[in-house]
Amino acid sequence: MDSTFLANLSWTLAVLVHAAIVVTALIVIPRGRKPTAAMAWILLIVVLPGVGVVLYLVIGNYRLPQKRRAEQARIDEIIRSRVAAGALDEMDASWPRWFQRVVQQNQTLTALPASSGNEATLLPHYQESIDAMTAEIDTAKEFVHIEFFIVGWDDTTRGFFGAMERAVARGVTVRLLADYVATKKVPGCKAMLAELDRIGVKWAWMLPVEPFKGKYQRPDLRNHRKIVVVDGRVGFMGSQNLIDRTYDSPKNIKRGLKWQELMTRLTGPVVASVNTVFLSDWLIETGEDLSQTAQVPAAELPVSTAPDALQCQVVPSGPGYDTENNLRLFLSLIYGATEKVILTSPYFVPDEAMVYAITTACQRGIEVQLFVSEIGDQFMVWHAQRSYYTALLEAGVRIFLYPAPFILHSKHFSIDDDIAVIGSSNMDIRSFSLNSEVSLLVRGASFVAGMREVEQGYRDAGRELTLEEWRREPAKATFLDGLMRLTSALN
Repeated sequence: MDSTFLANLSWTLAVLVHAAIVVTALIVIPRGRKPTAAMAWILLIVVLPGVGVVLYLVIGNYRLPQKRRAEQARIDEIIRSRVAAGALDEMDASWPRWFQRVVQQNQTLTALPASSGNEATLLPHYQESIDAMTAEIDTAKEFVHIEFFIVGWDDTTRGFFGAMERAVARGVTVRLLADYVATKKVPGCKAMLAELDRIGVKWAWMLPVEPFKGKYQRPDLRNHRKIVVVDGRVGFMGSQNLIDRTYDSPKNIKRGLKWQELMTRLTGPVVASVNTVFLSDWLIETGEDLSQTAQVPAAELPVSTAPDALQCQVVPSGPGYDTENNLRLFLSLIYGATEKVILTSPYFVPDEAMVYAITTACQRGIEVQLFVSEIGDQFMVWHAQRSYYTALLEAGVRIFLYPAPFILHSKHFSIDDDIAVIGSSNMDIRSFSLNSEVSLLVRGASFVAGMREVEQGYRDAGRELTLEEWRREPAKATFLDGLMRLTSALN
C-alpha cells in the first residue's frame, strides 16, 4: 500500500467514525433532555468528538441511579400515606386559592404538605447563625440531625463541634451528613472526620463516589442541602455551610474573599418536614430507617397562635426526582406576582423558562430586582451569569452588585409583600437539575418584612448596575460570557 492510499483510508475511516458518533449522539442525547442541553452536548461532540464523548460518558447522565430514585419514590409514598392518615397537617381551606394551588403542586411533586402556625427568624450574620445553631444543640435532649454540603472544623465551627460533643456526653444521638466530594476537598477534612469519631457523632457521606465499593453516580451530582434539626422541635435552613466564611481555602484567603449568607430558624409543624428531608437522606445513604424513633409528627408540635404566624412548606428537589421541583415552584411564584419580585442568587444562570418568567414579569409592569455579587469565585459560572445581564437590563430588571471582597452566597427571593422562598437552591441550571436542594416556601407579611430589611442591606452595601454602564463592557469580556453560557447547558 502506498502512502496516498493509506492517507485516504485513514481520512475515510475518520469521517465514518465521526459520522457514526454524531448519528449516535443525535439518537441518544435528546431523550428526556431539554433541547438547549441536548444541543450543547451535540455541538460539543460535533466540534470535539473525542472530548465530547469522554465527557458525556462521565457526566452525561443527569439522573441518579435507578435504585436511588426508586428509594426516593418509595419514601415519598410513605410520606403521602402518613399525610393522608393525618400524621402531618393537611391543607388549610382558609388559605387563598392561588396559594392552595402552589401548595398542591409542591405536595404532588414532593409529598410534603404545608402547615400553619409556624414561626421563623432570619439570621443574616455568619457567626450569628452558627452560634444560634450551637446554642440550640446545647438544649438537645433526644437527637440532633445535621446535614451540610460542606463541613469544616476550624475556629468558626469549633464551638459547634463542642456543642455536639456535649450533646453526645449527655446521651443525645447526633447524626451528621456531609457531601462526599465537596467536603473531601476541604483542607483538614481527615482531622475533621477524626474529631467526629472522637466525639461519637454518627456520620455518613452523601452521594459518595466510591466505585470500588459499588457506590457511584455522575460525580458532579451533589447533595447541596443545609439543615439542622434539634429534637424535632427546632429547625434551621438556608444557604450557609458549616465552615469558616473563607471556606478555609488558600485561594479565597489570598483574594480576601468572604461569604455572605442567610439562614432561618424555624419552629412549628414545618419542622417535621425539615426533619423528614434529613431522615430520607439518612435512610438512602445508610439504610437506617429512623422514622419511628427520631421523628416528631407535625400534629405533636406546638402551633403558634400569633397574628403573624406563618404558613410554610418544605420543597426538596434534585436528580432523585423526576422533575425540577424547585424550578417549578420558582416559576409558579414569579408568574403569580402582582407587584414586585426580588431575587438573590450567587450563581444566576437560569434556563429559558426562568428568563421568560422574569422578563415577562417586567412586561406586566412588575418591579423586578436581582442581587448578585460584584465579583465571582467560579470562573465559568461567573461569566455565564454575566451573559444574561443585557437581556435582563433591557427588559427592565434592576441589578444590584454586592461589593467585593464578599461573595453574596444567600439564596432567597420575595414576591409582593407576603411570599418568600429561602433555602439552598441557586437560580441556575445546576441547582435545578443536578444538585439535591431544599427550599422553604413562606407566606407571611412579617417574614417578608424581615427579608426586605436584608435586601435593603444589600442595596446599602452595594451599587446598581445600569444598562449604560454594562454596554461599556469590553468585547473580550462579553465574548467569554457567551462562551461560558454555552457550557452551562451541558447537563
